[in-house]
Amino acid sequence: MTADGNSGSGRAGFRPTASTIILIAGVTVGVVLCYLIAAPFLPAIVWSVTLALLFTPVQVRLEHLVRSPSLAACLSVVLGALVVVVPSVIITGLLLNEAMHGAVQMANIIKPETWAYLLDDNQTLMPLVDQISGWLDFSLLLDNMASSLSAWSGNVIQGSIKGLITMLITFFFLFYFLRDREIVMAQMEEMLPFTASEFAILRGRVTDTVFASVYGTIVVAMIQGALGGLMFWWLDLPSPFFWGVIMGLLAVVPFLGAFVIWVPTAIILAFSGNLISAIILVAWGTIVVGLIDNILYPILVGRRLRLHSAVSFIAILGGLGLFGPSGIVLGPVIFAISQSLLLIARRRMDEQRVPS
Repeated sequence: MTADGNSGSGRAGFRPTASTIILIAGVTVGVVLCYLIAAPFLPAIVWSVTLALLFTPVQVRLEHLVRSPSLAACLSVVLGALVVVVPSVIITGLLLNEAMHGAVQMANIIKPETWAYLLDDNQTLMPLVDQISGWLDFSLLLDNMASSLSAWSGNVIQGSIKGLITMLITFFFLFYFLRDREIVMAQMEEMLPFTASEFAILRGRVTDTVFASVYGTIVVAMIQGALGGLMFWWLDLPSPFFWGVIMGLLAVVPFLGAFVIWVPTAIILAFSGNLISAIILVAWGTIVVGLIDNILYPILVGRRLRLHSAVSFIAILGGLGLFGPSGIVLGPVIFAISQSLLLIARRRMDEQRVPS
């Protein structure tokens, strides 16, 4: 009787452990498979969730007006398309035109005849060019640049088609995230092993990070790119719109920025004899474009993005490398979630600690 009781007790004590292991393994396999299935749609999901968080206040107001969540979601999606898609299409068209125009100008610049003409007017550069020519094949370099321009044109067309498909899927998901946001949040809170207060911390942290990433990083970068492109236009430099967009994209990355474009341009202007234009460009880039970040970013973001600059640098660059353009948002969000999980774990450990 005792042996049977011990045996039964042993089986009873073993079964929960075995079932727990099986449950954990099943959840792990399921999560991995779900990720692999959803991976092709990850950019669309990231941007739809981002837009859903940004347009939730609009959705709430529309629901009070029209008394229909579905109709309100449709109106929010249309508004989102007008705010995001229309400017993106216009900017993309202008960017392609400027890029093609810039490619033609670049092709003219890299001609050997153009270099010979510039060197005739700048005899001080002749010794340096002769020294570089000893170990650098200029003809091969120019051929590679020309072929790179052709390859870039094909990649732009391919990327545009892929981006259009992603955009359509994004707004398809956006409708359901806006209409069913409370249901989605309730189901997530039910599935995740967190208390109501812990889930509120996690939800608030993700929301703050998304708002900070969009309104802080992207908006400030757009303003910096616009200011840089405006100075290029005022100085009558080639393709100001194109280089303004490039400066805006570089401004998204921490520790980089618009100076990557305007500093070499100022040096070229100085070497070509346009010293006044070079000084104006340096002054504008340093005082206006460079300092506007320090003025606008705290106003737009405040304390919502609670990540150190170095951590933000890793999050954005690592996110871009791992997830592509959606990593601008997804990278900081992953870091924010990890930080929140560590905070929750620390609080649980403090609550379970028994004073001696």
